Amino acid sequence: VQVVESGGGLVQSGGSLRLSCVVSGTITGIYDIAWYRQAPGNQREWVATIGNRNETNYADSVKDRFTISRNNAENTVYLQMNRLKPEDTAVYYCNADVLSTWTMRKNYWGQGTQVTVSS
Repeated sequence: VQVVESGGGLVQSGGSLRLSCVVSGTITGIYDIAWYRQAPGNQREWVATIGNRNETNYADSVKDRFTISRNNAENTVYLQMNRLKPEDTAVYYCNADVLSTWTMRKNYWGQGTQVTVSS
C-alpha cells in the first residue's frame, strides 16, 4: 500500500490550495483517511478526518476554512484549504486506515507535502 500526497506549494495569506492524497496497492477496503500537519519545531497535529461514509471532523483551527472530501472510486482524498494563514505553514501528511489483501488492517502514512503561506 502506498499513500502519496500532492498539491502543496507557496501561497500568499488569504489564498487557497487543494491537497490530494492517493491510496494505491492491493486494497480490500479503505476506512478513515486523515490529514495531519507538522510545522518546524512542533509536534504533528491532526487537521481533519473523513470516514468511509463521508462523515467529517475538523480541528478547531481549520474549521470553516478547510474542507475534506473523498472520491472512493479513485481512492483519493482532497483537502481544500481556503483563507490560508501563515500559521498554516507546515508539511501536510495523509494517513489512511487500510485493509489490504495481504496484511492486517493498519495505518499508512504518506511522505508529506509542504505548504508555505507568506504574510
